[in-house]
Amino acid sequence: MINGAPGKSISVRDRGLTYGDGLFETIAVRHGKPRFIDYHIERLSAGCQRLNIPRPTEIIDEVRQIAAGCAFGSVKIILTRGVGARSYAPPERPTPTRIIGLTAAQPPSGDVYESGVAVRFCRATISTNPALAGMKTLGRLDQVMARSEWQDVHINEGLMCAEDGRVICGTMTNLFFVHDGNLRTPDLARCGISGVMRRVVIERAGLCGMDCAEVDIYPEDLRGAKEIFLTNSLIGIWPVSQLEDSPLEIGSITRRLMTELVKVGVAECAV
Repeated sequence: MINGAPGKSISVRDRGLTYGDGLFETIAVRHGKPRFIDYHIERLSAGCQRLNIPRPTEIIDEVRQIAAGCAFGSVKIILTRGVGARSYAPPERPTPTRIIGLTAAQPPSGDVYESGVAVRFCRATISTNPALAGMKTLGRLDQVMARSEWQDVHINEGLMCAEDGRVICGTMTNLFFVHDGNLRTPDLARCGISGVMRRVVIERAGLCGMDCAEVDIYPEDLRGAKEIFLTNSLIGIWPVSQLEDSPLEIGSITRRLMTELVKVGVAECAV
């Protein structure tokens, strides 16, 4: 759906195409329902406010409409500032373009949830810009360059660092690790995306009485970690069983949080 109607094309003058001027959300759909839609719309709205893009009120209804009848899949929202003149200067009164698409899929194999995933470090770094940190902006070339570094089907994800060496995230995931029995996740004040599933995990950890802190993390911290796991809206939690050449155990805290996610509808995490 493009601006509420079926469509396959947008204007070549749309600022989402010409400048990456916009935001996106990817929402899991399970049994016809968009999962954690309130959190996704809250983040989208916050991004619109920061970028001064009006958020169309129709988006929630359109997401629910397009998700209905889909047993398993995802909805992607792309919201751009709309058509504009050939200039970096944004139009004074933008008319946003909203694109909402559904992708049906098959439920994932339980193998990755039971046995864990293999992860490597990427050479490509993630750009630091506090003004854009946390948001899901359209420009994802950092992640494209990082993901192009490997073709090995046995590697499930790559971890990205900022230029100062801090580990920030995976190419498509947020990162958590366990240190001295406490949960840690990267501080995203300067770069990275503040994921919806990351938020859910932090909330569930708090309800379980777990300490979870946002801190600066470096590769050596992960090499000494007892447990590592990754999150995003579509996968829930992926436990990490191998970091580069080093095997890792899937520990009790990771399993506990996977169980907590099952309680709030992330059935993929049931093992």
